[in-house]
Amino acid sequence: MTRLPLDDLTATIARIRGLLLTEEKVDRAVSLLARAIKESMPGNPGTGVSLLDAGGKRTSSASTDAMVEQADAIQYSLGEGPCLTAWASEEVVIIDDVHTDDRWPRWRDAVLGMPVRSVVSTPLMAGKEALGALKIYSALPGQYDESTGRVLSLFAGTAATLLAHIQGSEAPLKMTESLKATVSSRDLINRACGMLMERHGVSHDQAMQELIKNARAAGATLVEVSEQLVTRVPPAER
Repeated sequence: MTRLPLDDLTATIARIRGLLLTEEKVDRAVSLLARAIKESMPGNPGTGVSLLDAGGKRTSSASTDAMVEQADAIQYSLGEGPCLTAWASEEVVIIDDVHTDDRWPRWRDAVLGMPVRSVVSTPLMAGKEALGALKIYSALPGQYDESTGRVLSLFAGTAATLLAHIQGSEAPLKMTESLKATVSSRDLINRACGMLMERHGVSHDQAMQELIKNARAAGATLVEVSEQLVTRVPPAER
């Protein structure tokens, strides 16, 4: 059974958040996310990210391995499979062994000749909206269990909020040149989140959701909203 050491959880979540905070395009964002998950999970799994529209059609996807792309393409073609179920049910889906799992018989039969034995897929939930699914595949059976699903859900939860913002606007996170000279956009957003966390007693993800909500309401970017929050706070409170 492959497990991510607990000491690595915080670092991986921070890395995912950092990668996506300053990304401008959905396609690159999902590619970065897939790669980050692969590099963080034990056992060198194949990893993929799919964003879906309301009808279950992929709007953007990325995979780290050819077998992930092939297995995904088959399930979207057939209209059945673990990732589609994770997205539709908004629940984690775990396959201990593809060869003996009978929940998606057509998909199972189609991938029997591929190096796909264990699967875990979790929905990308931004609030109450399922944006798609994140999944990892192993060539060995019995590699994933509920603890793996919980870890993957933590990663997905961190990523989904930021992906929702990128997907919704496809707008770059811009700052003035003078501000770029003194602080990076990532640091600025994190500072703004820290202020909201201290002020309202909320988590980092809740603070991020509040920033995104304010950005959408104002028709602004995350950086612009963060800059306004940071610069209007008296120095003694920063």
